Amino acid sequence: MGPLEGLKIIELAGIGPGPFCGMMLSDMGADVIRIDRIASAPRRPLEILARNRRSIAVDLKQPEGIEVVLKLCEGADGLFEGFRPGVTERLGLGPHDCMGRNPKLVYGRMTGWGQEGPIAKAAGHDINYIALAGALHGIGFAGERPVPPLNLVGDFGGGGMLLAFGMVCGLLEAGRSGQGQVIDAAMIDGTAALMAMFYGMKAAGIWKDERGVNLLDTGAHFYNTFETSDGKHICIGSIEPQFYAELLERAALDKDTFGEQMNPERWPAQSEALAQVFKQKTRDEWCEIMEGTDVCFAPVLSLSEAPEHPHNVARSTFETHDGLVQPAPAPRFSRTQGAIRNAARAPGEDSREVLQDFGFSADEVAALEASSVIGGL
Repeated sequence: MGPLEGLKIIELAGIGPGPFCGMMLSDMGADVIRIDRIASAPRRPLEILARNRRSIAVDLKQPEGIEVVLKLCEGADGLFEGFRPGVTERLGLGPHDCMGRNPKLVYGRMTGWGQEGPIAKAAGHDINYIALAGALHGIGFAGERPVPPLNLVGDFGGGGMLLAFGMVCGLLEAGRSGQGQVIDAAMIDGTAALMAMFYGMKAAGIWKDERGVNLLDTGAHFYNTFETSDGKHICIGSIEPQFYAELLERAALDKDTFGEQMNPERWPAQSEALAQVFKQKTRDEWCEIMEGTDVCFAPVLSLSEAPEHPHNVARSTFETHDGLVQPAPAPRFSRTQGAIRNAARAPGEDSREVLQDFGFSADEVAALEASSVIGGL
């Protein structure tokens, strides 16, 4: 059921990057147990980020509810949470509390600003974290305002993915040392890590601190998106000389107009000229000419179109589970491939099963239910 099969990880339910981390871990076979609030709204099966988990609903305002989670920690390998700094400590579920019950526990913390620093306790969202890390400034066209790249960079790439990586690193180390540790996964740190190449290029003098004038930020005519005659879009990334030569050939471009590929002074005029060329045919016509070649070409597909593309179909990049089209688990493994096992569970749907798995007796479960410490049975 995946390379992480056998690991038990507790997820204190949150939003965005936390659930994404939980999806990454559970897709790879970990038994991720989501601690939901009793008063949570029913979770819809279409909440893809919540797939592959079991859910137990616990009232964390009651001491008995805190004790339930601490007992779960005794039998778990890891726990992760996505609250502001200090919140789990006030609840009685901070690293000291949980690792006091299980010194080998790996305790992951997902925040935007990190556990310390002048604005660590301030509210924020993806757009704020990537702005302070220097990423947002470089995304957009020259002379225009920065464009938020959805919430892919901070929440998911620099956040949830970083936390999942940190958890696996911590779990590997705990297997060797027998000791747990705290993972401080901050979206601002993760975003900065994603920007490593650009900070290196800037230091080398080959990246300007301007938007839309560089090699990879729409400044270059050969690395950009273009509108086609039917109002759709294609993209090219013909960076290497041999790929650029194929672009010139397949698009029948004038070699004088499009000469001096790496001369930034010519890029604006070349971009305008190339835009006019791509507007002469439909997206499908350009696909016939360029797709699958070394031009480094692709049609810009919508969420509805992407799952239907022949390449994605051939690789099963998307799967349909319970009638819902969704991305398949990634990356892929030759022996222990991850899988989609179940859709999002309703809060508390697995309360009884989880508690019994962790050694609670039937009488203890009944008592917790009767006192409304747990719900959803």
